[in-house]
Amino acid sequence: MNMETEVEIFTDEPSKFVKGLLEWIEELILAVIFVAVLFTFILRVITVTGSSMIPNYNEDDRVAVSSVTFSLNQGDVIVISNVLDDPIIKRVIATEGQTVDFDYERGAVIIDGEILDDSKFGIENGITTTPFNSIETVNFPQTVPKGCVFVLGDNRTVSEDSRYKDVGMIDKRNILGKAVFKIFPFSEMGLAK
Repeated sequence: MNMETEVEIFTDEPSKFVKGLLEWIEELILAVIFVAVLFTFILRVITVTGSSMIPNYNEDDRVAVSSVTFSLNQGDVIVISNVLDDPIIKRVIATEGQTVDFDYERGAVIIDGEILDDSKFGIENGITTTPFNSIETVNFPQTVPKGCVFVLGDNRTVSEDSRYKDVGMIDKRNILGKAVFKIFPFSEMGLAK
């Protein structure tokens, strides 16, 4: 009788171990599926290239971009495709129906007749200079058409943005998503600004 009891105990232990292992594997598989769905359909991680968004976003920064339905507001940082060779990251300055103009002597962007306060985006006021002479520019003032936004880089002296015919007004269908969280560098991790 003692032997039977020992055998029963021995057979119970592996089944508990196997059951626990299977539960752990199941949870791991569900976590992997969740992460795959999250980063395929809801969020994308974008690596910033270039210097057009300095000081807020530098070369090789990593940003989580939401690709689900979102509203666009002045100041939102977005990632755009189908405009230049590679996707670009820019800041929404004006939305449909707003009129954009520039006062290059004062370095100012003018939206609907009011000077834009760039300091609310973490950049200096008065930094908007005359665009490069080698790239064809758009004539201003311009009203943003329906279904479009007007974008600028935070580093306006080097940014190829909506001031240039190569980029122009951004059709919302070409927006990959809106930046929601800065992931890297870890020292700057936090909500997108």
